[in-house]
Amino acid sequence: MGKKEIEAFLSHLAVQQNLAASTQRQALNAIVFLYKRVLDIPVDEKLDPVRAKKLTRLQVVMSQREVAHVLGQMQGDHLLMAKLLYGSGLRLMECIRLHIRDLDFDRKLIYVRAGKGGKDRTTLFPESLHPLMKSQVEAVEKLHQEDLTDGYGDVYLPNALDREYPNAAKSFGWQYVFPSKSRSTDPRSGKIRRHHVLESGLQKAVKAAVGRAGITKPVGCHTFRHCFATHLLENGVNIRVVQKLMGHADVKTTEIYTHVMEKDISVVRSPLDGLE
Repeated sequence: MGKKEIEAFLSHLAVQQNLAASTQRQALNAIVFLYKRVLDIPVDEKLDPVRAKKLTRLQVVMSQREVAHVLGQMQGDHLLMAKLLYGSGLRLMECIRLHIRDLDFDRKLIYVRAGKGGKDRTTLFPESLHPLMKSQVEAVEKLHQEDLTDGYGDVYLPNALDREYPNAAKSFGWQYVFPSKSRSTDPRSGKIRRHHVLESGLQKAVKAAVGRAGITKPVGCHTFRHCFATHLLENGVNIRVVQKLMGHADVKTTEIYTHVMEKDISVVRSPLDGLE
């Protein structure tokens, strides 16, 4: 079987099976991998099956009142992390992997290292979080000193930085803002280290808080990032500034949030209300 059969199968997925474009693309990649890496049969001709339609969905966004209700149902480190997701527009893992050195209290900035696409960026560091974050940093410093006393205290460094800077792994600046409660063995090196907290803990806490707040929208951790962008735009922040804070390569990605802006819709009066 070759080009003709592959195209027929992929078209079948789109037309008869009515699968999403992402599922069809995944099937295509799997088949190409099978032919090239397993069967050793080159697929040199351009494949042109019937393409599944890519659906355009609006982002789920909470109002500021709803955000406040959800945050009101959270506490401790999970509350602090959720506030960072909303107040700084961080992705889940960007928040979980924050290092002490990424916090700039003086300039009110958070440095996001190696975000989506491997890109660095800066974003807002809400001033209202500074007291809580300073307390968190002090707690981490105390924990780090205990680890050093016990003969541990180093963390995983990206891009093999530990070979270039042997002492950096034990420096306080590289410690995680949200470290795990216990040390564990790093499977990559076999060293006993203190990793960051698991993302599943925050995900479960957000889900439980949404339920207690009585919100029926499909809200998750990433929803706070959508709310960050949408509420900034609603407050009149230039879309180019929002693009930079979000780390979007193309402003068209940022423009999706203009479709769910509350102020653009709420001021429009329905024609039904004008009937006498």
